[in-house]
This record gives sequence, structure tokens and C-alpha cells, in this order.
Amino acid sequence: MSVVHQLSPGWLLDHLSFINKINYHLHQQHKPCCSKNEPTFVHFDSLQMDSVSSFGTSATFIASDSTTKPDNDAGGNCEMFVQKYVFRPELFDVTKPYITPAIHKECQQRNEKEDLMNDVKKENFISTIGKKRKRCVVFNQGELDAMEYHTKIRGLILDGSSQLIQEGLKSGFLHPLLEKQDKCSEPMTLPLDTCNLAELCEMAKHLPSLNEVELQTLQLMEDDMVTEQDLFSRVVENNSSFTKMITLMGQKYLLPPQSSFLLSDISCMHPLLNCRQTYDVIVIDPPWQNKSVKRSNRYSYLSPLQIKQIPIPKLAAPNCLVITWVTNRQKHLRFVKEELYPSWSVEIVAEWHWVKITNSGEFVFPLDSPHKKPYEGLILGRVREEITLPLRNADVKMLPIPDHKLIVSVPCTLHSHKPPLAEVLKDYIKPDGKCLELFARNLQPGWTSWGNEVLKFQHVDYFIALDSRS
Repeated sequence: MSVVHQLSPGWLLDHLSFINKINYHLHQQHKPCCSKNEPTFVHFDSLQMDSVSSFGTSATFIASDSTTKPDNDAGGNCEMFVQKYVFRPELFDVTKPYITPAIHKECQQRNEKEDLMNDVKKENFISTIGKKRKRCVVFNQGELDAMEYHTKIRGLILDGSSQLIQEGLKSGFLHPLLEKQDKCSEPMTLPLDTCNLAELCEMAKHLPSLNEVELQTLQLMEDDMVTEQDLFSRVVENNSSFTKMITLMGQKYLLPPQSSFLLSDISCMHPLLNCRQTYDVIVIDPPWQNKSVKRSNRYSYLSPLQIKQIPIPKLAAPNCLVITWVTNRQKHLRFVKEELYPSWSVEIVAEWHWVKITNSGEFVFPLDSPHKKPYEGLILGRVREEITLPLRNADVKMLPIPDHKLIVSVPCTLHSHKPPLAEVLKDYIKPDGKCLELFARNLQPGWTSWGNEVLKFQHVDYFIALDSRS
């Protein structure tokens, strides 16, 4: 369970525990075994990043099951073992706020002194033409809107988070910062994005097969040997009860059990639509445009028009719950409420908040920081039904979704690795509801995930391998 505590304000989540309770068990044959049976791989090593032409139809994808029995002619017995993986705990080791309240207060005091000095010297400066001086405290409309919004929700963020944090400290899930924990640790070496998943998706759009052939879903089943021509033009499913591993451009990725995904960008969503599957929950984490993204060139962003073109009406089942992650820019919040959801016939039912804290229960940013806030928003809505339909199962009762719930958790240090929503949503969706995540960067059992970096956080280097013989 990822839910550590549930109180009236919301939930205290353990994101790391959620990941590690996924059955990341990879069944392999111990070497030296018959080499005919390798773990599950998708061989894509023949592709060259600098040439679209080498991305030809001759490229072959091979998927084989790790539990296939060895050929009797090879002689001898092949020993099977289960390799277990856990997510790196240091990726959730957030012991200190990113900006401490003391530093924030010092900056505020310094700015106040500077403003006071500027006011005192204002008369001397006002007659000086062409000389630059510090701008007086004047806020643009976006900043004024953000301050007004923060004023409205500040109380519930502070009070609700305090209740959940106190409960976490009492139970020992959160713990006060100790001196020994305050020591600097060696920086962790994270995997580079050597596979460039987004670039592969861009190249794959030029493949004729993507537009000419409607391929069936690729199922990585037990005791099967499957040869495929194109990974990018179909949904891939791991329907087994254990983890599979695929290799893409020399990089290894773990696929959790009972998960499925489509690796593509927004222009190649038709394989997902071709499955003719509708979903009871759709979670969306759009790549919002902002100044930080532009400066860092961390990922490509989408315009509001492109986001509106996502085919939610075709993917949503009746009464589908649509959840959109929103940054703290009021421009984005208004767009979702006033334009995006109405264009999809989605009626807003609630607004929740994700509050990010350290392992000791402090906000990762000062609550009143004018630049970065320790919270993000989620807008929840239901697809409006044109015709009232009876429930398929009258015994299934879903609770009404409450407004302004808090999800409090220690964030992953990996950018945009959002906390899991499966367990906090279970009371508001059908028990057997089908779930879809758009713009995903990781996979979850029981969910279908889509995005041009959908395997990013499934990279094997984000995990630690623990071997145990079976």
C-alpha cells in the first residue's frame, strides 16, 4: 500500500513503497545455458540515430520468454533463478528543503532593505535621466492572480498538511532530521538518456508501416517466441505475472507485470485508438510550456491547441474520471477549467493538491515563497453523458469526489516523477476500472501508459538488482 495515513484532509503517501511492492521479479536461466533462450529482448541495435533510412523495414524485433525450457539436445540442466529489482531509495532521499526557510527569510529581509533604501533615494534618482535603478515592487497580472490563488488555499494546505505530517512523525514514517543524516553524501550517478526515446519516436513517424498497416497488440506472453517488425506502431502488453526486460538501442528497461504501453508522440496515437478500448480513469500530465522548460530544453512542450486535440472523447468510457496535473501558473489552471475540459465535455468535480515534503516533514519550498511553491494542482472531472445510462452493475457504488483533498508525499528527485494515484482513487472508481495515463514516464500494473518517454523511469539503472536462486 502506498497510503501510509488517511485523514479527513487527505492522504500521506509512500511513493517508494508503491514502486517496490510491484512484482519486479525477472525470471532468468543461469548461464551457461542453452543460448537459444534469452530473456525478453526487443533488438533495436541496428538503428542509427543520425539516419532515418537505417530505420528500415529490415529491422527485426525479437521477444522471447525467460522461462522457456532449455533444448534437451543441449544436455545438462539449466538452473533457473529470479532476479529481484528494487527502486533506488536514494532517489527519495530528500532530507532538506530545496530552499530552506532561513535562506528564504534572509532573502526577504535583504529585499525589504533594498526597497527601503530605494524609497529613501527615490527623490535623488527621479531627476536622473537614463540611469537604471531597481524596479519598485510592481507585479504583473499573472503574479497578482497567483498571489490571490495562494491566499485562498494557503490555510487548507498548511492545516491539512500539518495533520498528516504529525501523524507520519508519530508513526515513524517521517523522522526528524538528525546530524548524521545532514552529512553530504556522494552524488549518485544517474543514467543518461542515451536511448533518446523522444528522438526515436520522432524518427519512427517516417516509417511507412506506421500509416499503412494496422498491427495487433504485441503481447509478451509466457512460453512464446514472437518476431515483430515495429515496436512503435502497436501497444505492447506484459500479461504475465512477472517482470519482462526489453533492450532498446542498447538500453535495458523493466516492464512490470500486467502493464501495457505505447511508445509514441502525440501525432501517432492511432495504435491506442485502434485497440478500441475505453477507460474509466484517464490521468494526464501535459508538458506545459514555461520559462524553465524553455531555458533548460529538458523536454518538448505542447501548445494549448495541441493539448485540446488529445482524443479524450474517443478514449473515455461513460462517466470516465479525467485527472489533469496542472502547474501553479493561473494561465494553465484557467485553460483547463474554462477551455480544455469543456472541449472534451468534462465537468469539473474537484480540485486536489499535491504537497511535497522532506523526509522530516518540512515543505520542500517555503509555503509563501513568491517563486516556487511546495504544491501542485490536480483538476478532477467526469465525462458528461449525453444520454443517462443505467449502471452496468447496480451494486457498484462510487463515493462522490470531495474537493480540496491533499496528497502529501516525499517527491522523487527525478523530474516529473508524479506520485501514484491508484490507491487514493479506489473509492471513486469501479473496482475493475480500466486506467490510462497520458504523457507517462513510467509503467504501473493494471494501467495502460502512453508517451514519447513512457519507458524513461523504467530504465534498469534506476533499480538495484537483488539476486535470489529459485
